[in-house]
Amino acid sequence: MKKRLALALAAVMTFSLAFTGCGGSSSGSSSSDAAAAPAAEDTAEVAAANKGGMDGGTSLQFTTGGDQGTYYGFGGVLASTVTDATSTTVTAITSGGSQANIEALDAGDAQLGFVQSDVMAYAYDGTRLFEETGAYGNFSTVAALYMEQVQLVTIDPAITSVADLKGKNVSIGAAGSGTYFNALDVLGAYGLTEADINPTYQSFGDSTEALQDGKIDAAFIVAGAPTTAVTSLAASKTVYLVSLDDEHIDALIASSPFYSKSTIPADAYGLQEDINTVAVGAVVIARDDVAEADVYNFLYGVFENLDSITAAHAKGAELSLEFASSVTSVPYHAGAAKYFSEKGITVATK
Repeated sequence: MKKRLALALAAVMTFSLAFTGCGGSSSGSSSSDAAAAPAAEDTAEVAAANKGGMDGGTSLQFTTGGDQGTYYGFGGVLASTVTDATSTTVTAITSGGSQANIEALDAGDAQLGFVQSDVMAYAYDGTRLFEETGAYGNFSTVAALYMEQVQLVTIDPAITSVADLKGKNVSIGAAGSGTYFNALDVLGAYGLTEADINPTYQSFGDSTEALQDGKIDAAFIVAGAPTTAVTSLAASKTVYLVSLDDEHIDALIASSPFYSKSTIPADAYGLQEDINTVAVGAVVIARDDVAEADVYNFLYGVFENLDSITAAHAKGAELSLEFASSVTSVPYHAGAAKYFSEKGITVATK
């Protein structure tokens, strides 16, 4: 009798569970839970379908610069845009700038990096900053994005020429940095050397803090204007930028063809007039072993979304396919060549 009762109860429980699985109102796992998973999968599929570029993107680390410079601010905008628009995820991180970025790529700590066009050439050829280490040959060009102006910043209105720096306390960038060599080039064009000034070797943020505190008289800053560090200084002090005259600009370009003439508009920092100076290019490079799809997607994410990038950062207005494909000192990555070819542009590759 007990055996028959146990079998009957088992049958009832089985029926009850079957009823619940068909949409009953019992607690625990419900039909709404079962429906949630397909809905989430559908959302993910829709999001993936809305991304452009090439499939199969991976995750990339993008070294930029200090948090007071243009590299980091603009790099963050580019990284988020590419991540949202393609199958490639890009994370922008702070760094020590051009030389540090090349070294990070070489060590495998990053896959993308910002560099000055002159520093990139030094690394590829094994000159100046890279004389001791030798040439770095395991990276390629992705795109030139905008021009980085050599900005000679002061709060002393009596400093109106590079020649006025003689005997002054001047920050010329971190030792061995791209800014350091740019400063030496500009000083040299005016017949000055490092020994003719009292040099300090500081980052952008430290330089502007030292200016504000009266510890230095002027600072060389090489970055796209407006630069966060200078803008912050201008919020509390009257800032002056020193113009370079045409004669010395022409002499500098003749001796160092990495430079080109550039103008910083007065409204960049609320100046009284436009500033004439020289500039180098801001270039994105990639390790040679980064997948073709990822480099293609970086360019696709940037150049297919120019309006949103420009709305987020002023440097977006300077982006162009013509300038992006203009680098000749270092060959382009295969993924970049693929994207440019679809736009009717041929670039040199390794």
